[in-house]
Amino acid sequence: MDETLTELGDYIEAKLLDDLSGWSVAFGELTLHVPAARIVKVLRFLRDDARCGFAALVDICGVDWPGREKRFDVVYHLLSPRQNQRVRVKIAAGEGEQVPSVVSVFSGADWFEREAYDMYGILFSGHPDLRRLLTDYGFDGHPLRKDFPLTGYVEVRYDDERKRVVYEPVQLNQEFRNFDFLSPWEGTDYVLPGDEKASN
Repeated sequence: MDETLTELGDYIEAKLLDDLSGWSVAFGELTLHVPAARIVKVLRFLRDDARCGFAALVDICGVDWPGREKRFDVVYHLLSPRQNQRVRVKIAAGEGEQVPSVVSVFSGADWFEREAYDMYGILFSGHPDLRRLLTDYGFDGHPLRKDFPLTGYVEVRYDDERKRVVYEPVQLNQEFRNFDFLSPWEGTDYVLPGDEKASN
């Protein structure tokens, strides 16, 4: 399988030349690295080329790398039913940087791009209707970013007295619990409650 994917990677590299930053085969999957500005051209080639035939866009997702200069990866997963193969295409994007929308190549990219915008804040230029998909329109922040607080900023609940939905700042009713994650079977650095009697 890796041999077939390596041949395909060589073929794509020969055809795309400067439109490809690099490629690799790992764990039985071909991954193409593409500059953001070339993503539309590369996906159109992968769809239309007879040897590739990646006619199905399976998913578009984001990955957050807060320590990197280009913080986000946008990852496209394509399927070729004719070749019975999959390919992953990755681009890197900085915070606030616009990534070209691929809705003109795969119409199904519409909601995938909206989800990546909603969850990560990745902007897609040329998207026909880039707005939140899973969170409320007034939602503050992007929940899948690694710097998003675990509790969020506001809580939404239905107030039975007011007979409507209300938004309130998050209030934690108890202190955070402190877990040490040490296994009692492997031994701890301290005496567990109840074990003080067994110190004979």
